[in-house]
Amino acid sequence: MGNIYGDWLKQQRESAGLTQQQLADLAVMTRSYIAHIEAGRRVPSKEDARRLDSVLNTGDVLSSFLPKDDAAVSDYFGAALALEQQAVMIREFALSFVPGILQTKRYARAVLGSAFPPVGEEECDRRVVTRLERAKILDDPLTPVVWALLDEAVLRRPVGGEGVMAEQIMHIVRLAETDRIRVHLLPFGVGIHPMMESMLTLMWFEDQPPVGYAEGQRVGKLHDSPSVVHELQGRYDLALSDALPLKESLTLLRTTAKDYGDHD
Repeated sequence: MGNIYGDWLKQQRESAGLTQQQLADLAVMTRSYIAHIEAGRRVPSKEDARRLDSVLNTGDVLSSFLPKDDAAVSDYFGAALALEQQAVMIREFALSFVPGILQTKRYARAVLGSAFPPVGEEECDRRVVTRLERAKILDDPLTPVVWALLDEAVLRRPVGGEGVMAEQIMHIVRLAETDRIRVHLLPFGVGIHPMMESMLTLMWFEDQPPVGYAEGQRVGKLHDSPSVVHELQGRYDLALSDALPLKESLTLLRTTAKDYGDHD
C-alpha cells in the first residue's frame, strides 16, 4: 500500500501525545503492529481501524479510508516481502513454479528471464539478486519454520532445461533432508483440489495476526482479514491432507531429479 494512510496515523498519534506502545496498549494491539501500519507494511483490519479511531478520536476516518485490497502486486509485494522477513512460520503452496525462497540461482534466472515484455540482462540480474536475497531467511537453522506444498506440475514442466530442474529439485531435497523445511507433493492423481486457483503464502508472526498472500496473473493480494486468512488456512490444510507424506514426497523428488539427469 501507499504510505499516506500510515503517515496520517502517525501524525494523529503524535498529535495525541502517544507513543506507539501507549497507542498499542489503548487499542489492544502490539507496538510492532502499530509500527508496521505506520511504515506502510500492514493494513489494519476493519475492527482494528475502528479501535484506532476510537482511541484517537478520529471519528471513522481510519476505518472508512482503509487502503483498497484490489491493488496490483507491484503495490502489495513490497509489504508481503517485508512480512516474509519477519515471519516465524511460512507455509507455501506452489501451483506452477518453485516458491521464491526455495529457488536456485539458475532456476530463478530462467523464471525471471521469461518475463514479457522482455527485460534486459542487467535488469534480469537485479531481479535474480533480489530473489536470492529473500532466500537468506533460510540461513537461520530454525526460524522461520517453512512448509512447502507443491503441485506435481511444479516438477513436470522443465523450467530452464533438465540440468536446471535437476539442480533445483535436489536443492529442495537437501533442505528437507537437513530438516530445514518440510515438503509435500500433491500428485496429479489427486485431481482437482482447493488450491488450484493460485499460489499462496501463509505467514505467522510472534506478535502480529497471521496473513495470507495470493498471487495470480499480474495481480497479487495481501490478506489480513481474520475471516479470509482462516478460510485460506482451511484450504491449505485440506489440500495438505491429500498430499504425499514427507518420505514419499522426497522419494518422488529424487526420482524426478534423476529423470532430469541427476545421478549423485
